[in-house]
Parts: sequence; structure tokens; C-alpha cells
Amino acid sequence: MNWRDYITSDPQICHGKAIIKGTRIMVSVILDNLAAGLSAEEILRSYPSLKREDISAAIAYAAELASERVISTE
Repeated sequence: MNWRDYITSDPQICHGKAIIKGTRIMVSVILDNLAAGLSAEEILRSYPSLKREDISAAIAYAAELASERVISTE
């Protein structure tokens, strides 16, 4: 999966935050929902324009970001 096929950012849309292509759904919204314990099926019901691949792309995007940055846990 190449998350770049599903995710984009545009300064004119959602203040340049990462979004799912063709929507105004921010990747952070998907990740926040997953972190809160919602299943992919629940997220898809809440956001009917999303596809399962969009959720996978959001996870892949987050994984790449996590491997690029060191965040202090203190």
C-alpha cells in the first residue's frame, strides 16, 4: 500500500492538514477514531465517503511519520 495514492494536503483545504483525497476528511480524524477504539466498520458508517483502503492509508501514513520523528515521552 502506498499511502500517497490516498492522502494529500492542500493549503486551501482544511488549513493544509493531511486529508483523504477527494474528501475533506482529515487523516487525524481517522486516527483519533481508531485510537478511541472505534472499528473500521464504525468509521466507515460515520463517514460513508471513506473506503477501507483510506483507513489503511491513514495507518500507513501514521506509521511512516512515527518512524521519522522522535517524540519525547517525558
